[in-house]
Amino acid sequence: MMRRFRGESVHKVDAKGRVSVPAPFRRVLEEGDPDWTTGLNPNLVLIYGGPSGKCLEGYSIEAVAAIDAKISRMPTFSKHRKALERWINTKSVYAQMDETGRIVLPQKLRDMMGIGGEAVFAGMGEKFQIWSPEEYDTDMTDLDAWGAEQPEGETPFDALDAMDLAATGGGS
Repeated sequence: MMRRFRGESVHKVDAKGRVSVPAPFRRVLEEGDPDWTTGLNPNLVLIYGGPSGKCLEGYSIEAVAAIDAKISRMPTFSKHRKALERWINTKSVYAQMDETGRIVLPQKLRDMMGIGGEAVFAGMGEKFQIWSPEEYDTDMTDLDAWGAEQPEGETPFDALDAMDLAATGGGS
């Protein structure tokens, strides 16, 4: 089983846009790059497209290849495929970690996301996100408020339990 991106941390961004990737995230990126071997620097993809547009999303090479494979199975000229191709392929950049575990966030992307002297890395399982601290705090506040508003039995954790029951044929 492949490791997953977990945790959150704040990292300094220098004037050239270099930022350290959290050490546990580096291991996931190494495992998810089929061309990586000891002594090489892992590659990744940063996606800045999509409906929310408030953060960058980082994917290992294998994780983005799995998404590409799903998109390729969609009807060639469908609107959904076109939208996903634009959001995932057009609005993305390849990046490579350097020998010290840093990546460069291009100025265009830093400007789009409002990332200045600090960036928040947030693990999201198969991907990670890079936020400005202010946008991340706002998003977490909104997520916490949404969670508090959910009726009992309809929280995301309840949905996980329901999936387990469905997979085993249990439940009503």
